[in-house]
Amino acid sequence: MPNLNTSYLGLNLKNPVIVASSGLTDSVSNLVALEQAGAAAVVLKSLFEEEIVTEMEANLKKMASESFLYPETLEFYEDHEEENSSLKYLSLIREAKSKLSIPVIASINCVTADHWTFFPKQIEDAGADALELNIFLLPSDFKRDKTTNEQIYFDIIEKVTKLIKIPVAIKLSSYFSDLAMTLQKMSQTKIAGLVLFNKYYNPDFDIHKMVVTSGKVLSSPDDFHNSLRWISIMSGRVDCDLAASTGIHDGETAIKLLLAGANALEIASVIYQNGNVQIQKIIETIQSWMNAKGFEKMDEFRGKMSQSDSKNPAAYERVQFMKYFRGYQK
Repeated sequence: MPNLNTSYLGLNLKNPVIVASSGLTDSVSNLVALEQAGAAAVVLKSLFEEEIVTEMEANLKKMASESFLYPETLEFYEDHEEENSSLKYLSLIREAKSKLSIPVIASINCVTADHWTFFPKQIEDAGADALELNIFLLPSDFKRDKTTNEQIYFDIIEKVTKLIKIPVAIKLSSYFSDLAMTLQKMSQTKIAGLVLFNKYYNPDFDIHKMVVTSGKVLSSPDDFHNSLRWISIMSGRVDCDLAASTGIHDGETAIKLLLAGANALEIASVIYQNGNVQIQKIIETIQSWMNAKGFEKMDEFRGKMSQSDSKNPAAYERVQFMKYFRGYQK
């Protein structure tokens, strides 16, 4: 059989399929089942910055009200807080590491570089193999220009990478005015990987009740194109690994993203829709295709269709579709 081993964030993976941060990865029983189904790594369900900050502030208030004298007593106090989400998260990491043989990647969903950045050190101490920071700032604040917006990402990166030694990946959106340059600059910091792109909340309207509701939570099979474009463009132009995310629903899409230059693939929606068996189906499709093409290792074809290696590099830049729409037949 072809060798599907790959390296991502300095971690050796048996194949490129990682289960993305989601409700699928919020319990040890789920994690064990995902490993048994063939997953090469798991990203734990995200802990939100707000949870960390709120619980920290609550603990500090309790310390003050109960006459605690030293900050060191906070650790003792937290050990008795059964409902503390942060402590539960650390316990999940420790138990997952004791039960799994595949890498366990922690995840924090954050929007600022303030107050919460002490927590990644606790994540490292709990045994996580890596940390994924899911950052998404919608550039909708009229008082904040693009430079200020983008600086938040770099402030987060600087604060977190100063505190921990485990590899850090940044999962982000494509909402940047100069995305290529921003991704390149991020890759030149101390991060080990970029995940393109996160699946964000989309608003919708209920026209009968006249209220704002949520759009589709899960990705669709057509949602991979943006990741394909940008991994193709950035492959060979960044100083870190690239992982593809959003819209990976089958093995053919996985192959396309590997050809674009992805080191790893994060999936979730297809598992929600069709079960853990989809992991093995994706793996088998990649292996079958490699057999048919005569590839023994993934490095033999990874990035072979990136922009830098393409016979038609302008195709990745083309965003108008008249050429294709003209010949479209219903």
